[in-house]
Amino acid sequence: MSNRMATSSMSCGRLAGWISAAVLLQILGLWLFVSGFFPVKPTVPGFSGPESYRMPTCEDVLVDERRDLLPDQLAKMYMDLSQIPPAFDRMILMVIDGLPAEFVLGKGGQPPEKSLMEAMPYTQFLLSERRAIAFHAKAAPPTVTMPRLKAMISGAIGGFLDVAFNFNTQAFLDDNLLDQFYQIGWNLVMFGDDTWIKLFPSLFRRYDGVNSFYVKDTVEVDFNVSRHLEVELVANDWKLMILHYLGLDHAGHIAGRHSLLMNSKLKEMDDTIRLIHTHNALNGDDDGGRTLLVVVSDHGMTERGNHGGSSFEETDSLALFADLWSESLVYASNMHNEVFQVDVAPTLALLFGVPIPKNNVGVLLIEAFNSFTDEHKLRALELNSWQLLRLLQVHLPHLLCRDLREGASSGQVVQSNEYFDNIEEKFHHLYSIAKAAHTLWKLSERDSSGRSENSTNSYNAVASYYDFLRYGSEWLSHRATDKPIKLILSGVVLLLLSSVLLFYLLLLQFKDHGTERKFGSALKNCSCVWHLDETFVSFGTFLHIFSLGASSMVEEEQYTWHFLSSTMCLILFYMTMLSFLKEQQTVSVEMKKEGKLDLHQSQITHISVAKYTARVILMKPLHTYFRIYSLLIVLICGRILRGWHQGGVNWAHLPDISKWLEQTSSSCMKAFEITSLLLVMMLSLFALSLLKSRTRYVLIASFGIVVLGFLVLLHIIENQPVNRSTSIAQIFYFNFGILVFGTFVLSPWILPLNFQEHSDSHSSALKTDGVLMGIQDSLYVVGVIYASSWCILQLLLQQPVNAIPMLLIFVQTMACIIYFSASGHHRQLVEVAAVYFLGMAGHFYLGNSNTLATIDVAGAFIGISSYSIIFPSVLMFIITFSSPILSYLSMLVCISTKDIVSLSLHERPDLSQLLNLMIAFPCLLPLVLNSAVLTTFTLILLVMRNHLFVWSVFSPKYLYVCAGTVSVYIGLYVVTVTVVYTCTVFFFRAKLLKFGKS
Repeated sequence: MSNRMATSSMSCGRLAGWISAAVLLQILGLWLFVSGFFPVKPTVPGFSGPESYRMPTCEDVLVDERRDLLPDQLAKMYMDLSQIPPAFDRMILMVIDGLPAEFVLGKGGQPPEKSLMEAMPYTQFLLSERRAIAFHAKAAPPTVTMPRLKAMISGAIGGFLDVAFNFNTQAFLDDNLLDQFYQIGWNLVMFGDDTWIKLFPSLFRRYDGVNSFYVKDTVEVDFNVSRHLEVELVANDWKLMILHYLGLDHAGHIAGRHSLLMNSKLKEMDDTIRLIHTHNALNGDDDGGRTLLVVVSDHGMTERGNHGGSSFEETDSLALFADLWSESLVYASNMHNEVFQVDVAPTLALLFGVPIPKNNVGVLLIEAFNSFTDEHKLRALELNSWQLLRLLQVHLPHLLCRDLREGASSGQVVQSNEYFDNIEEKFHHLYSIAKAAHTLWKLSERDSSGRSENSTNSYNAVASYYDFLRYGSEWLSHRATDKPIKLILSGVVLLLLSSVLLFYLLLLQFKDHGTERKFGSALKNCSCVWHLDETFVSFGTFLHIFSLGASSMVEEEQYTWHFLSSTMCLILFYMTMLSFLKEQQTVSVEMKKEGKLDLHQSQITHISVAKYTARVILMKPLHTYFRIYSLLIVLICGRILRGWHQGGVNWAHLPDISKWLEQTSSSCMKAFEITSLLLVMMLSLFALSLLKSRTRYVLIASFGIVVLGFLVLLHIIENQPVNRSTSIAQIFYFNFGILVFGTFVLSPWILPLNFQEHSDSHSSALKTDGVLMGIQDSLYVVGVIYASSWCILQLLLQQPVNAIPMLLIFVQTMACIIYFSASGHHRQLVEVAAVYFLGMAGHFYLGNSNTLATIDVAGAFIGISSYSIIFPSVLMFIITFSSPILSYLSMLVCISTKDIVSLSLHERPDLSQLLNLMIAFPCLLPLVLNSAVLTTFTLILLVMRNHLFVWSVFSPKYLYVCAGTVSVYIGLYVVTVTVVYTCTVFFFRAKLLKFGKS
């Protein structure tokens, strides 16, 4: 640091430059760390071919044997090399988006609820008659559509950041089943979610895509799929038909897992399965051949209908194979009802005679091969093992350099729990046992006269192959991708430098603003008590940072913020009451001196005591009661909000107010929404009416608030017609932009300077007073408009159950500002920290958590009439971080209540000095607090990179921290620009007036 920077006073321009440098360092460090820690998962390039049907060796020389082969010739080559006759000729892949397997198969060995079984009678009939086999197919997080579709058709598990790419799907270039089918001459058709079209833009002969992100639609998205069925089922020009239904997922997003729409959507899906299964195409005919119906879901859903996280409800997807019926389940003891979603890819590849995709980590479902002979089953397992060996070779280059063909002989049985020096030996051992068991079965098939011995050898061979395949699959699935440690450490170093710089700047501002606090005269002897609020800010920050090192505290972070916000309010309440008692003592002493009350009288009647008490109360400054009542409001609202959403992960299922309200009628919910809207409007108009400079402009601003409220009211009432509701929302966005931007631009020009012209020596000071008062009035108007408009916007976007919480958060924030405006006993550090704590607590009060499943997708498409990526993403961000951003916007109201007019009593402040005084702490402190969390959690994530919960707990939280950092940047940027612009305009107007008079 330069000596110049370390002076006691730093100019506003220099401070802004250093803050900007720190923020740029932070952004660069964050980019480097994210790029290194969350790389795009590397894949093996190219497509599997004839080499898939040969045993891999240490140095395979890959020759493209498919060159110059026609599709029919390539298909015949694959069939000859695989030595497995294709079981089916055509396939219908039906994807029911968001369907939990629990709805069809039950949970924990128990059947589904009666209502769910009655909603899907034909599907239950297929399962009970053993004409279909179904599994709980566990999906890997993040549980969103695009990466889950990739997993099912390629068998590969993508990178964690695929959740971000889900909103901007690109063409899928890795090896997958659809491209393999296309290469052997299959014609593909697709109807439903247009994600398929974006993944495979040139594969489909016919298609009709629907947008998957407009979650308000639960009817048209499915009708547009089913309307093609009658024609396509009788057509014989396709080999693969994909049907992707979205209505059930949308119903969940709108009203949750137990939505009234859910049973009707399940019945609709069951009718579709009945239509497909009972059609003669599945019975086999001369033209179409035998068809397999595969019903899958990409993910499940939480109780509130969301998904994206790693809970059982979200990862519980379905995989159902219809018409895979066998009279006896030979391998019943080896069957597992719970499998992995990636297991679908190798199963379908081997059933239809195409190579398994190169990056597959799945294991074929042997239950799907019950109609096959033992020879074909073992051959399928062998091909799956060879494919997995090739993928393992990429990570373990020396694995295949051992002679795997000469592993353990049939007579050498090695214990599976034998200790191994390295992982290569473990894989070598497991594959050798499987290969030996397979060889033993072949020998017994030729020589054995006993059928039971042959069956035992077959079972042992299958079990041995499964031991190798499952172990290899799990190792590949959990193996962390190579992370460039230099890139990661560079990002960490830059984040540390940024945090240190911001903290140093905060210390300088703390010093510049003076170490003496504005205490009341009665409390000068209690300095230890008055430092309690500042001490708690520091303690609370460190407490929150240290809590992030525990996965359970990350999952239940809402408890931390509830403790910090409520305890902060209790400390302020304690200090206020102590101040009240001290002032009473002061009044008592003064009255005693004046002879108004003789405290040494031996008898004091009840009447005299009452008169004394009333006199003390009448002499008490009114602002003390404002402080007491404001804190009581904050505490009461906080307690109500705490019980609104159970929140978190582990106890989200427990009853709370929101769950109770969701069970009430829609009219009751609308009544709560309308009540919240009206109260927000009344509070906003009342706040604007308090402005001393009551000009027509303030009336116009008030009218703008009324217009926004009226549009939201129409949206609440007209929530059923989609087109009209969308138009109302679009009109709201337009008016919202006009009101907010117009207030920002026009307020400093229209509001008066609030001073009269004088010719005496004091005119300069009076003009300065007028400028400062005009700045305060302008910032007050803009701040109220920002905060109230933001709350009304949230009442439009948030779920109806969050209407009351949004109102209470608004009331909490305003009450907190009223408390500090009526108090001179706290530094600005404490004021900003208290508002920041309330904003972060409100984030969780609205039902948010550190899992991706609580992100509100439905609200992000309000007012969207056509497909878009940017606008819904912005709305999703606005909904998720509504409370923190509200706290930053409210800083303007807090700034406008400070007594800056007193500056002109001793000196005439310039623009730089004024800006430094007004926005130094409101901008620096949130940056420092957020930077501390960001840097610390980055270090925690680095340390926990091999932790069991790194992808399910710590990584989602890190995405929230990064997005929260963006919200801090946006909120503080708006505050800074508004204050700078307002002050500049008023100083410019004052200068123009001065020149005009001269």
